[in-house]
Amino acid sequence: MKKIIQQFLTGERALYNSNDLEIIDTTFDDGESPLKESKNLKLNNCIFKWKYPLWYCHNVKVEKSSLLITARSGIWYTDNIEIVDSFIEAPKTFRRASNIKLKNVSIPNAEETFWNCKNIELNNVEAKGNYFGLNSEGIKIKDFRLDGNYAFDGAKNIEIENAIMLSKDSFWNCENVVVKNSTIIGEYLGWNSKNITFINCTIDSLQGMCYMQNLKMVDCKLLNTNLTFEYSTVEATINSKIDSVKNPISGFIKAKAIGELILEEDLIDKSKTKIVVEENV
Repeated sequence: MKKIIQQFLTGERALYNSNDLEIIDTTFDDGESPLKESKNLKLNNCIFKWKYPLWYCHNVKVEKSSLLITARSGIWYTDNIEIVDSFIEAPKTFRRASNIKLKNVSIPNAEETFWNCKNIELNNVEAKGNYFGLNSEGIKIKDFRLDGNYAFDGAKNIEIENAIMLSKDSFWNCENVVVKNSTIIGEYLGWNSKNITFINCTIDSLQGMCYMQNLKMVDCKLLNTNLTFEYSTVEATINSKIDSVKNPISGFIKAKAIGELILEEDLIDKSKTKIVVEENV
């Protein structure tokens, strides 16, 4: 494998269509698409300062590297890429890419990141930005921190464990999601989604979990969560008080207490939902 060490590269397509290349301690400055259409790359301690650095690439390993904010839209149409111990400041990274692994990565400007991607693994990733994970599928996440609204809209086949998400309107229009041991704070969680399971999660969500099919909640807490489960089919065991429940379609709800139970007989058949509380307050 050929090596490039401690170079300062400029100009459009500086290393276009490179194969079997190891790049170390190198800065890519002014110039779009420096590694477009390349494959079998190893990058260590590199800096990308301009747009579209890794488009249409295959088999890429990136370590201890940085994509600055000007390296926007950095990784599109790329397959089989692993990034570890790195910093991605650029927005709109990862679009229509596949087989992506990130470990120990910070993405402080994650606007429109991971759109229409497949087979994503994130381990110890921190991100801030709206519309994270739009229409992506095959997502496995562990030790995740997100500050951004509308996360995972339209995404499918998601597993998340040990996450903190500050995210309004997250998990809308989703299918097949399992979230474990996590905290989610944000209004209108999960609307119009199906086959969603929360296990040992703490959720704070105004009008959360409405218009959902096959919602399951196992040993969860609902804090500051009202008008929940409206027009949803639900099986929920809640280890806290629920501020209010409104018009679930069917299923089972068990809670420590329910502050207000709204069952409008002209809109739903209340006999289809079994509700058990320790004490109505």
